[in-house]
Amino acid sequence: MWFGWFGFNAGSALAADGTAALAFFNTQVATGAAALSWIIAEWILQEKPTTLGAASGAVAGLVAITPAAGFVSPVSAVIIGLVAGVLCYLAVPAKSRLGYDDALDVAGIHGIGGIWGALATGLFASIAVNPGGANGLFFGNPHQFVIQATGVGATMAYSFIGSLIILKIIDVTVGLRVTTEEEVQGLDLTQHSEIGYSL
Repeated sequence: MWFGWFGFNAGSALAADGTAALAFFNTQVATGAAALSWIIAEWILQEKPTTLGAASGAVAGLVAITPAAGFVSPVSAVIIGLVAGVLCYLAVPAKSRLGYDDALDVAGIHGIGGIWGALATGLFASIAVNPGGANGLFFGNPHQFVIQATGVGATMAYSFIGSLIILKIIDVTVGLRVTTEEEVQGLDLTQHSEIGYSL
C-alpha cells in the first residue's frame, strides 16, 4: 500500500517534475513520521509498541499527507505525519466508547487522518513550495484554512446524509444488523451454514 501510494500522490502532478518529486518525498517522510509517532504513543500509553500500530500509523500518515503532498514543505510533511499518528492512535478507541462497528478502524484512521490532512493543507500550504497553489494560514492566508474547513464540513455532511439514506433503505429491506447471538457465533456459520476458517 505504501509503495502504491507514491504513484497516487506523485502521479497527481500529471508530470515527472519537481512537484511530483516533492509529493513523492513528502509521502515518504509523512508516512514514516506517522508510523513513528503512533508507536511512540503506544509505547507511552500501553508500554508496548506493536507492528500493527506501526502499520496503522503508516496508513494514517498516507491518508493525512494526500491532500497536502504537492503543496507543503518536507518539514511541514513531517509535522503533518507526526500529528496524524497521534491523533489517529487516540481516535481508534472511540469505537469502543461510542459503540459503533469498525473492524478495520476506518473512522479512526482514514476519517480522522483525512480530516487532519485537509485542515493541515490549509495551515501549511506554501506558494514557495508550489506556485500553482495558495499559502495557508501559517503563511499569511487564513482564507485558505477557511476553504479547507468548509470542504471538510461539506464532505462530512454529504457523507453522513448519503450514508444515512442508504443504511435506512438497507435496514428497511433486508436488515442492517444481525442479532448479538449471530454476531458472537460468527456470520460464516449463521449466514452460510459453514465455517470458512477455524482459529
